[in-house]
Amino acid sequence: MNIYNQIGKVALGSRLRRLSDQIAEEAFHVYRLYGIDLQPKWFPVFYMLSHGEEKTITTIATEIGHSQPSVSKIVREMIRKGIVVEKKDQTDKRRNIIALSDKGKEMTAKIEDQYKDVNVVIEEVLSQTHSDLWNAIEEWEYLLNQKNLLKRVTERKKERESADVKIIDYEPQYRSVFKSLNEEWISAYFKMEESDYKALDNPDSYILERGGHILVALYKGEPVGVCALIKMENSEYDFELAKMAVSPKAQGKNIGFLIGQAIINKAKVLNASKIYLESNTVLKPAINLYHKLGFQKVVGKITPYERCNIQMELIIE
Repeated sequence: MNIYNQIGKVALGSRLRRLSDQIAEEAFHVYRLYGIDLQPKWFPVFYMLSHGEEKTITTIATEIGHSQPSVSKIVREMIRKGIVVEKKDQTDKRRNIIALSDKGKEMTAKIEDQYKDVNVVIEEVLSQTHSDLWNAIEEWEYLLNQKNLLKRVTERKKERESADVKIIDYEPQYRSVFKSLNEEWISAYFKMEESDYKALDNPDSYILERGGHILVALYKGEPVGVCALIKMENSEYDFELAKMAVSPKAQGKNIGFLIGQAIINKAKVLNASKIYLESNTVLKPAINLYHKLGFQKVVGKITPYERCNIQMELIIE
């Protein structure tokens, strides 16, 4: 049984690599058939230089879509074979430019018949298939340039794992979790302050009994995230979003966004118009999350926290 048929489309990369290796192996022999001393992997660089232009390695890398180290390695191999030469740019002595050697220029003339024959053969093969592989590759490259495969799989992973996340209202049984999750991240970056202890040691009197709320995120039934909505008195803001924490073992599952979104929805239900929060720019993932939730930076607010160096607000419409 063909293993790729058994595995299915998740083996796309491996199957394309097998096809690529097969074509590259045959291309090696095709070059020999026409008396061309060229490695298949050198061809993009050779073709770029075959029109008579001299180019820097950076320019070549950009135009053929390879990394600069990869092109540098190929150029060194081609120099050893005498196909290209490296010289100083006459207009800028700090730059080296690459050009075809006399041997390389001779190969340019010899390879024309190979181009013609190979093009005919490729067209014949394409005409015998139901799908146009060339156009399909172009479509795939376009789509993956818009959003690469890693990002697509990451989003899908978060989407799947989000189905196992449940956001619930705080209950007394989660008091220790509310404190421990917050202590964990605060102690990792800063130090616990007096205002932290007020909220974490007394969530009922400091948050809930004053009109605030606490939400808990469960992942497969286990509490892994918390977030509070603290009622603000004598302020232009209705609530402060505070004490958001997600267990390190549950990070990467979109829990921060889900519980943040849920706490904002709670504020909407309570007819809030503006929400405030305080943070520190060293917490880059958190700041990115707040921006994703719709918060914008504000200045000039008084804060009880030493660690606070950024203040943000969300205007609810």
